[in-house]
Amino acid sequence: MSALQVAGIVVATLLAGGALLAPGQRGRAACALGALVLTPVLLIAQVWSSDQLGVLREQPLVAAGAALGGLVAVAVATWGLRRRPTALPLVALAVLPLRIPIEAGGASASLLVSLYLVIGAGVLAWAVPVLRRERRGGWEAVDEHESERDDGLGRPGALEWLLTALIVLFAVQAAYSSDLGTAAEQVVFFYVPFALLFVLLARLEWTRGLALRCLGVVTVLALVLVGIGFYEYVTRTLLLNPKVIASNQVEEYFRINSLFFDPNIFGRFLAVVMLGVAAAVLWTTRRRIALAGVAVLAVLWGGLVLTLSQSSFVGLLVGLAVLAALRWGWRRALPVALAFVVAGVGFVVLAPQVLRLDLGSTAALDNATSGRYDLVSGGVELAVREPLTGLGSGAFEREYRAELDASSDRAVAASHTIPVTVAAEQGLAGLAVYLALLVAALSRLLRGAGRSPARAAVAAAFVALIAHTMLYAAFLEDPLTWALLGVGVALARPHAVAGEAAEKPAGAAGSASSTRPSSAPAPEPV
Repeated sequence: MSALQVAGIVVATLLAGGALLAPGQRGRAACALGALVLTPVLLIAQVWSSDQLGVLREQPLVAAGAALGGLVAVAVATWGLRRRPTALPLVALAVLPLRIPIEAGGASASLLVSLYLVIGAGVLAWAVPVLRRERRGGWEAVDEHESERDDGLGRPGALEWLLTALIVLFAVQAAYSSDLGTAAEQVVFFYVPFALLFVLLARLEWTRGLALRCLGVVTVLALVLVGIGFYEYVTRTLLLNPKVIASNQVEEYFRINSLFFDPNIFGRFLAVVMLGVAAAVLWTTRRRIALAGVAVLAVLWGGLVLTLSQSSFVGLLVGLAVLAALRWGWRRALPVALAFVVAGVGFVVLAPQVLRLDLGSTAALDNATSGRYDLVSGGVELAVREPLTGLGSGAFEREYRAELDASSDRAVAASHTIPVTVAAEQGLAGLAVYLALLVAALSRLLRGAGRSPARAAVAAAFVALIAHTMLYAAFLEDPLTWALLGVGVALARPHAVAGEAAEKPAGAAGSASSTRPSSAPAPEPV
């Protein structure tokens, strides 16, 4: 059964990669549909015998009702997205961070159910008409000849090839993993659906208006989530995550996580939103917008502080440095950034007792870094065992516990430093692809990003996310990564729409351009 399972997840990743790399619309659409159909089949095969599905196995009518309800929800969402394709990024971003706790059979899991429904509806709204050669709605024209041309994704570049290589390699290396179940879950829950999300976002035409509406959606969502976090702090009551609740009861401090299950992931989300708002403030010439943005940043900063997420603070500072460099130039921003780094290092060296840090004690280092020191050093030891091929995808936790005798209550699903996790699980082969992916992504997102506030925001947020993953888990397992890459790729296209006028019908846009004086300023870029 394991060989069949490995074959299934390899095929699923190949289909997801085909959605990125196939030469024509119909090829990409067919691969996307194939991945969309195969993924739930693999999921059901993976968890069918588990306790979580015990109720559904024993009550087939309940299972049929749940399946029917899901299909109806997807059908309604597909109809809506078919009529209004530009609603896809708004809805996807609105549900991007929301995980729904599902309990069954005495076990619980936090799933991105809403996001999966949006991705499924988006793929159906795009791919089915392409394969049926229909021409209607807002998606690209798809007659018999046009369906074989490149669609909005354009010709795939190094980034798309490396994304495909990384997820396919991950699936292949699951074959010798000691924890095939974890590897399969990562493919089914993260890599395949998020690759489809990347395709859906990257193929859209992004106008200034659409970018601003997306920023508005995530900003309002962040403010609501921070409001919930303030309530948690005032009442000293967390709504979710029993582990954090227990930690808050025995520690001197109190960490909020709002509707997230992890304060660090909540902090990462807030940092990304703050960078988007900061970009709007830095590039705007309107005083009211700038003042409103500063007020929003103050509220979000309050929420970020209460998460006590050190990795999120670092990510935010790195992202702000990138924004400053894109706005005013690297020569002006670099000295300021170096000054902050020197000041931080000096503070650690001269006053380590403030951080409860003993530079000569590994135990103190581990305590000051919340266990990350041991995880990283242990991950390096695991990577040395099989340096070329690694221990197998998803095997970090099981191998760490077996090799280093970690306590059962300690979170060791990853080393909290993504390169170390990749090196331990996938060896030099996976590490090389991962590093090449970072280079390709940064090259695509940063080149020319200073000419556009939207591009600058996406590039800074992605760099901040990378910095966060150096201190915490989840890179390609986070939908934020794929969303930022998808939007960034769309905005970086040479023919990307740059003005508000592009949202108008072709005739209206042409009429407007013909009547505008030649000396009039061009529309503000995205």
